[in-house]
Amino acid sequence: MAGLISFDGKSPRIDPTAFVAPGAQLIGDVEVGPGASIWYNCVLRGDVHRISIGARTNVQDGTIIHVDSPKPGEEQGHPTVVGEEVLIGHLAMVHGCILHDRAFVGLGSIVMDGCEIEGDAMLAAGAMLTPGKRIASGQLWAGRPAKFVRELGPEEIAGMRAGVAHYAELARAHAEAISRS
Repeated sequence: MAGLISFDGKSPRIDPTAFVAPGAQLIGDVEVGPGASIWYNCVLRGDVHRISIGARTNVQDGTIIHVDSPKPGEEQGHPTVVGEEVLIGHLAMVHGCILHDRAFVGLGSIVMDGCEIEGDAMLAAGAMLTPGKRIASGQLWAGRPAKFVRELGPEEIAGMRAGVAHYAELARAHAEAISRS
């Protein structure tokens, strides 16, 4: 069973059509949209700001999503806002940033405070997007620190979109298997 923990008067809100795997931990001000999937052993900690996960987005196994506290010069801090149909790979760290609809975050990558990844843009596996950077639509960034590599081709963008459908179906299958256990 997933851990749903209230913090500072705020509780996770999960759409009934979303899949939250056993072992996932959702703490505080976390909202999960329709058809989204939060996989095994993910931690979404909305303790000092809010986390929003859009419809049909998938957050793969072991990913950590957190927020950035208010501080001098950044009195508002940074929520983490994840749009619709976003793919976040296994063991990613997503912190105080915005992932627009159809963004892609590769496995084991890091997205830091104040970053934005636009739709149909990709942060490669293992990359680290340092604070305040923005990946424009159609771009691939890679490395530590991440830098622009090249424009994505139409087949790569189509592949990312196909991944959304794949994970939506896989989440349904896992939910059914768990309900039979």
